[in-house]
Amino acid sequence: MPSDASNSNGRSDRRSWSEAVTVYRHPRVLAMLFLGFSAGLPFLLVFSTLSAWLTEAGINRADIGYLSWLGITYSIKVFWAPVVDNLKLPGLTRLLGRRRSWMLVAQAGIAAGLFGLATSDPAMSLAPVIAFGFLVAFSSATQDVAIDAYRIEAVKKDLQGAMAATYQLGYRFGLLAAGAGALYMADFFTWFAAYTTMALLVGVGIVTVLIIHEPEINKDRLEVLKLPEVEAFLGGRPAQGGLAVAAWLYGAAVCPFVDFFRRNGRMALVILMLVAFYRISDITMGVMANPFYIDLGFTKSQIASVSKLYGLVMSLAGAFVGGVLVVRFGLLRPLFLGALLVAVTNLLFATLASLGPDLGFLVVTISADNLAGGLAGSVFIAYLSSLTSSSYTATQYALFSSLMTLPGKFIGGFSGEVVEALGYHSFFLYAAVLGIPAMLLVIWVGRLEVLRSARLESTAESA
Repeated sequence: MPSDASNSNGRSDRRSWSEAVTVYRHPRVLAMLFLGFSAGLPFLLVFSTLSAWLTEAGINRADIGYLSWLGITYSIKVFWAPVVDNLKLPGLTRLLGRRRSWMLVAQAGIAAGLFGLATSDPAMSLAPVIAFGFLVAFSSATQDVAIDAYRIEAVKKDLQGAMAATYQLGYRFGLLAAGAGALYMADFFTWFAAYTTMALLVGVGIVTVLIIHEPEINKDRLEVLKLPEVEAFLGGRPAQGGLAVAAWLYGAAVCPFVDFFRRNGRMALVILMLVAFYRISDITMGVMANPFYIDLGFTKSQIASVSKLYGLVMSLAGAFVGGVLVVRFGLLRPLFLGALLVAVTNLLFATLASLGPDLGFLVVTISADNLAGGLAGSVFIAYLSSLTSSSYTATQYALFSSLMTLPGKFIGGFSGEVVEALGYHSFFLYAAVLGIPAMLLVIWVGRLEVLRSARLESTAESA
C-alpha cells in the first residue's frame, strides 16, 4: 500500500498522538455532534427500522427490498445540490445564512414526513408509506447537502478528520434513537408512538441550527454571477433575462464538475470509481439486516439492545479511531483498512446465518461490523471532504456522497430477491465479495497520488 501524498489529499504534517487527540476539543468539532444527530435520525426510519415494521406487517421480502429504493433519494441529491448551494431563501437566508436556512427548511420537511408515517398502516396500504417516506428521504438528503457544506467550510482541512469523526458520533446517536429507540417503543407501545417520538426529536436539529453560527467563508463567498468562470461565459455581456438564467445555471451546475475534473485530470475518473464502489458492501448488507435478525428468531428488544444500543458503542469507537488515524497517518492507509474490515465482517454474518439465533455470536458479529463501519465511515467522509473546492462545497460534496450511495442503493434493492433465491448465508458471502473492488481502487488511487506528487516535485525542481 503506497504512502499518502502530503498535500494532494488533504494531509498535513504528521502530528503527535496527543496533538491528534486534542483536535476533538475544538468548538466547531464539538458542534458537529448535534448536526450529526440531526442527519442520522431520519436515515433508519426510511431504511432498516422501516424494514422491521414492514416485516412485522407481513410485507414480503422482495417488496421490502424494493422499498429500500426510497434511499436512492440520498443518491441523487446532486441534482438539486446546486440550488441548495446557491439559492437564497427569502427572509431566512438573510436571518440565518445560506447553510443554516436550508437546514431549517429541510428539518421541517423531515418532521412533517415522520408525523405522516406515524399515521400510516403498511398492512392496509403501502401508498402512504411510500409518499411520506419519500418526503422524509428528500428532506433528509437536502439537509445532508447543507450540513456537509457547513462541515467542510467551518474548519481547515487538517481538522476534517476530527469533524468527520464527531459528525459520525452524532450520526450514530441519531441512528441509535431511530434504531434501538424506535424498536423499543414499537415493542412496548406502538409504531405510531415510535414514529411520533422520532418526529419530535427533529427538534434537536432545529435548536442546533438556531444556536450555531454561519461559516465565515460564506461572508466572502462570490455570488454565482461573479465567479470568474461565469464572467468568462458572459463575455462582457450584461447578465439579463434568459442570459442571466443560463449564466446562473452554468455557474451553479456546470462549473463545480468542470472544476473537479480540471483539478484532478486523468485521476478524476478513478477517484469517482472509488467513491462509487467504497460503500457497496455495507449498504447492500444493511437492507436485509433487520429482516435477517427477525427471521433468525431474535426479538425486537434483543435487536435493539445488541444491534443498535451496543452496536453504537463499537461504532463510536471505530469513528474515533478513524479520526485519529487520519490525523496521524493521512487518508489512504486508513481508507484501505476500512474497506478491508467492512468486507470481512460480512463473513461473520454468514457464519451467524449458519449458527442460528446465537446471542453471543450476534454480539461478536455486531462488535466487528460496527467497529469497521465507524472507522470506514469517518475516514471516507474525511477523504470526500478533501476532494472539494471551497467555491463549490455543497455541489461537489453532494456529487461524491450521491455517487457513494447510488450503486449500493440500487444493488441493495434486489437484496430481497437474492435472499429468497439463495438464503441469508449466500447473501452475506455475496455482500463480502462486493467489497473487493473498493480495496483495489484505494490501492490504484494511492499509486496515482504518488506518481502525481513525484511529477509535481520534478516540475518544482526543474523550475
